Amino acid sequence: MNHDDRRWISLHLDAETGIEALRAHFEGHAYDPHWHDSYLIGFTEQGVQQFNCRRTLYRSTPGQIFLLEPGEIHDGDAPAEGGFTYSMLYLDPTWLVRALRALDDGALTCSEPGFATTLTERPDLLVAIANAVHALAHSELRIVRQTALDELLARLSTHLRWRLPRDRDPRLPGVALRTRDYLHAHLDQDTGLDELAASAGVSRFRLSRAFKAAFGIAPHAYLIQLRLTKARQLLARGHAPAEVATALGFADQSHMGRWFRRAYGLTPARYRAGVNR
Repeated sequence: MNHDDRRWISLHLDAETGIEALRAHFEGHAYDPHWHDSYLIGFTEQGVQQFNCRRTLYRSTPGQIFLLEPGEIHDGDAPAEGGFTYSMLYLDPTWLVRALRALDDGALTCSEPGFATTLTERPDLLVAIANAVHALAHSELRIVRQTALDELLARLSTHLRWRLPRDRDPRLPGVALRTRDYLHAHLDQDTGLDELAASAGVSRFRLSRAFKAAFGIAPHAYLIQLRLTKARQLLARGHAPAEVATALGFADQSHMGRWFRRAYGLTPARYRAGVNR
């Protein structure tokens, strides 16, 4: 657990499913805009949890559930005195799709799950999330963890819609997609805007405008998020922060640490310790 006067974070990784269970408390500014490669489902326990997502400002209060898809950019703030406390699950996309298809034979094999709304009130789903967080965070018996996750899936399935993967979205301009693909392929390299523009066949200014319009953040911010997402994966496997920083192209461990704290509210070392307990 990461603990001080204004914030604390408790994190546990379930080795069988790859799901991270988290409970945290923040006061004031919680974290900068960032995204995850997981499905995020959770609820506010106490206070007011304010965040931007899907170009909308949300305020989640006790009992409200928030649902975010992989890649959705969001931030976090506590606008009211006393901060906010929340519980959340990071659901591995591969696990979720496999589990949902086992639950519903009608799900199309070429589609992926999505959330119809970002903020909702569903008492039955809230209880299922809370039970799953508790079962995973406290390393309950395997049969207890599986039962809690099965109940969560049953409740969650009624709130999902199946759609084509985002990569196939015809509304995204080609220049943005080419730039994104280049960043994914070269995430550990010191890439400049000139290289990105050349790979996309447009000017630097057109590239930046198109990319931000498509993904909501500038190319450099997207690259940082790519590296942070990969850093979480490597840290969860037990790699040392200094080793991860070097492998992913950060200037040094402290450079990666600054970005990591801004996005997730804790240091790489504390994240590594939390998920490797």
